[in-house]
Amino acid sequence: MVRITTPLSDQDILALHAGDSVLLSGVVYTARDAAHARMVEALRCGEPLPFDIRGQVIYYVGPTPAKPGRVIGSAGPTTSGRMDAYTPLLLAAGLKGMIGKGERNQEVIDAIVRHRAIYFAATGGAAALLAKHIVSCEVIAYEDLGCEAVHRLEVCDFPLVVINDYQGRDYYREMRAKNCQ
Repeated sequence: MVRITTPLSDQDILALHAGDSVLLSGVVYTARDAAHARMVEALRCGEPLPFDIRGQVIYYVGPTPAKPGRVIGSAGPTTSGRMDAYTPLLLAAGLKGMIGKGERNQEVIDAIVRHRAIYFAATGGAAALLAKHIVSCEVIAYEDLGCEAVHRLEVCDFPLVVINDYQGRDYYREMRAKNCQ
């Protein structure tokens, strides 16, 4: 089990390999489709993003409202492929990590390699369990998007698996190939 803290550095990225189990702590930002579209449009127009993206991690999640006494409601990952069209530009701007579920397209994997970044998977179907690792939650941008607004989360020992590493390895493909032998 590898423990890392955000923001991520190149050294952090170089120490991670496809298949590694990770406990992530620190600040993570949420963003889904609509927020990604707005951030990419801002970059294309030369406008600032709602947070300094350099070294940061984006979690593809639309958290549900918090129940009384909780910081956040369920917070399970959404399908990462829906963000693939936006991801290369965000990686070029300094994004270092992404958390979601499912496979990424080859253009994203190539951008992960080019920009020394990482793609993690969080366990789908475990939204309530994952929420227990989120210690604070605050909307910081695009409030009109509701649950798809950009949130600033503070996480502690958030359990993840490295899927795509800086070398271009893909844990999903490796496991499929291994299981077919």
